[in-house]
Amino acid sequence: MRFQQKNTKYSQYTKKLSVGAAAIALLCLSCSNTDKSAQKKKQNARQQPVYEAPVASKLITEKQFNELFPQRNKFYTYSAFKKAIEELGQIKIKVTRRATSVYQIVRTDRSTGKSAVVRQDVDWNEDWAKKMKPDSAYNVDYGKFCNEKDAALNKKELAAFFAHIAHETRGGEDDTFTDGLMYIHEKNTSSAYVAENDEYPPVAGKKYYGRGPVQLSYNGNYGYAGDCILGDHNILLKNPDLIETDAVLAFKTAIYFWMTPQTHKPSAHDVMIGVWQPKATDKAKGRAPGFGMTINIVNGEVECNKGEDNYSMKDRMKFYQFFLKKLGVTDTANCSCAKMQPYLYGVNE
Repeated sequence: MRFQQKNTKYSQYTKKLSVGAAAIALLCLSCSNTDKSAQKKKQNARQQPVYEAPVASKLITEKQFNELFPQRNKFYTYSAFKKAIEELGQIKIKVTRRATSVYQIVRTDRSTGKSAVVRQDVDWNEDWAKKMKPDSAYNVDYGKFCNEKDAALNKKELAAFFAHIAHETRGGEDDTFTDGLMYIHEKNTSSAYVAENDEYPPVAGKKYYGRGPVQLSYNGNYGYAGDCILGDHNILLKNPDLIETDAVLAFKTAIYFWMTPQTHKPSAHDVMIGVWQPKATDKAKGRAPGFGMTINIVNGEVECNKGEDNYSMKDRMKFYQFFLKKLGVTDTANCSCAKMQPYLYGVNE
């Protein structure tokens, strides 16, 4: 005590120095941590590229959309189409297949950065499934819808997409090309469109007739769409009417169908951008790149390999030419599927 009392001024002075030094040290440490934190954020930003959702207005304006579908049901709005492109554009999936028909689907949502297995068939880990056939896998990036190499190619794909949804939902006079997107669901809703499906079984009392721009049908398609679009197949299996009440979801089902390959078929998207090329077996069956191949994918069993006078095939082709002209692009590739053999359900090609 005596020492402290005798050196009070000195002690106060040294305390001030100590406090000041500590403050400076703390400030330096804080600056150092801030700098390191900022640098780390910059590094993370460089490592994680920012994803920009497709912008529908780059493809088509609201005025153009309304002019192309003047008799459309008020349910189908440009804003719903735009939102569907932007929201579904955040989603990508990886589909892996074993033994021809045993699937796993991993869904990634870029808006959250999260990935999840949304489907894994019960036989996925069985030895026979692993050994029967090497895994085949493909990725679907829904952000690539009409958003690929250049503006002309994107407009060509959009014309093809519009041709199919216009034909599927038209209800007016032939060859006026004004009557697309008139129907939210098919006229006859008496059929349930139910088929046996282990992964996507129908829900009692629910009907899976054609709904939305592409007239999505059957419980298998509803379940698969639910997994890819929403991350849960039960949503659409239990509530198929959602496609009739939610216009954004309705457009999403059409984009999903357009972008997603089926078991033995390529996606219409891959055909229109030139990614799909026919194998020897395809060539032997008359299948060739072009709009005609998309008809084979959408409804080949009914419309393809039946000659040039098939009404529905011709109607899709005429709509395609109409939309090409309106969007200011041309296409000289094969537009017909008159001599293409269709894909048959349950047949491995």
